[in-house]
Amino acid sequence: MPLAFGWLILVSETLHDKGPLLGQQVAGSETYDPTLLFPVPRETARSSLPGGVFAGFGEDVWHAYELSWLRPQGMPISRMGVLRVPATSANIVESKSLKLYLNSFNSHRFVSDDEARRTIIDDVSAVVGEGVDLELHEPESERMAGVPIDGRCLDELTVVPADQADPMLLQAVPGDSVQYTHLMRSLCPVTAQPDWATVVVETRGGSPESEGLLRYLLAYRNHQEFHEQCVERIYTDLQQRLAPAYLSVQALYTRRGGLDICPWRSSKAGPAPVYRIHRQ
Repeated sequence: MPLAFGWLILVSETLHDKGPLLGQQVAGSETYDPTLLFPVPRETARSSLPGGVFAGFGEDVWHAYELSWLRPQGMPISRMGVLRVPATSANIVESKSLKLYLNSFNSHRFVSDDEARRTIIDDVSAVVGEGVDLELHEPESERMAGVPIDGRCLDELTVVPADQADPMLLQAVPGDSVQYTHLMRSLCPVTAQPDWATVVVETRGGSPESEGLLRYLLAYRNHQEFHEQCVERIYTDLQQRLAPAYLSVQALYTRRGGLDICPWRSSKAGPAPVYRIHRQ
């Protein structure tokens, strides 16, 4: 299911207006610069969903592996971060702009980790239009190890991939399930470069039939949309086709530029699952 051509034009033109940040070679900033952060409105992509709206809960969980700044005496420190952006925020933050912004801290001096943490929270909150949360961790913290997926991996199946992610491929069967695949690939709407992910679908009170679910997810292979938008489209199609009592969809995208993102959408409010896989 390719993204609407008009939306691609809008994204391309909007990002082009930002200047030399996206789709071009950019030197890292040596000065802390919150203006590097670039918002992308959620509303535009959501208007192309079935029904024109997203009806659910969730958050976008970013993992930042290359956080560094200077102590007052000039000594650098290294941290890892878990940034949570609520799905109710008006905007997402574009990943390359987030990378450039975080790298602009490298030569900046902070009195404490908490000062750095509050600065990031304030800057990102201002760009997305709602309060975000950030955890900071030491490089050897077990917190970043995550939890294995306890469910059925669909990659053992042999199916004929569909050309488009047609919701009609999704058929309901009785029961509860956790099903996942490591074969999810989507394309960046700006560069058309591939992004890889593990997609985890959990349902209660009705489940998607496995072969149809895998065919549907594999059809995103040439679909151009931001990570968060792909997950909302998958969630919406599953919800409208199957109407399960409970639905959770999370994509564990692999890292790029020291960042990975795990968008999560659910029919029930709460914190996102903490699944982590080795390739992230």
